[in-house]
Amino acid sequence: MKSINTFWNWFQENNQTIKNLINETPKNQKHISFWINKNLSYYCKEIDFMIVFPKIGNTKSELIITANGNPEHFNQVIDLVDNAPQLKNWKFTAFIQPTERIDKITDGFDEPFIFHEITLKASELKFLTLDYDEETQKFDIIVFLKNYHFYCDTKTLEQAVFIIIQDILGENSLFQNINFVQLAQMPDNNEDLIHLYDFQMFIDSLNIEN
Repeated sequence: MKSINTFWNWFQENNQTIKNLINETPKNQKHISFWINKNLSYYCKEIDFMIVFPKIGNTKSELIITANGNPEHFNQVIDLVDNAPQLKNWKFTAFIQPTERIDKITDGFDEPFIFHEITLKASELKFLTLDYDEETQKFDIIVFLKNYHFYCDTKTLEQAVFIIIQDILGENSLFQNINFVQLAQMPDNNEDLIHLYDFQMFIDSLNIEN
C-alpha cells in the first residue's frame, strides 16, 4: 500500500502538468512521460499507462493503467486503480477497454491502423477457432488477413494484429478467452469465416449454449 500511495501522491502533485502534456513540446512530452513511467515502475515495473485526452474542453482526461496483457499483473493494476484519488479533472481506468467505435467497424467505416509499413482495417479481419483448452477455457484462433502474403515477413505484423484484437475486445476479454493467435492469408472463399469484431458475440453465444 505504501508504494501505491507514493505513486498517487506524486501524481496528485503533478497532475496539472500531466494534464497539459498534449500541449507541450515533443521534448517536454518525452520528459514528462519518462517521469510518469519512472514513478509507476517504483510500484510495479511490469505495468504501463496510456493517457486519453478529452476532445471537448473542460472534460476529464483519462489515465489507463494496463498490464500489457500479462495476467500475472492484473491484481497490481486493479489495486492501483482501486486506490486512485478523487480528482475532478481525471478519470482512472483499469485495463484497456473495448473500443466504442464498434458500429463503425461493423459498417466498414473504421479508420485503418497504420504500423510503420503495415496498414490494416479491423473490419477486414476474420477468424476461425483452432482449438479450445478446457482447463484454461481459452481458444487458439487463426486470424485471416487480405494481404498476409505481402506482410508475412514483417516483424511487426503479429504485434499489429494483437493491438487490433485488444482494441476490439479490451485487455481483460482478450486474455480471458484467447491463448494463441496464428495468422494466415484470407482465402478467396471466406463466407464461412467469422468477422473478428464478432468474437465477443461468438464467446457469449457459447456461454448461453452451456
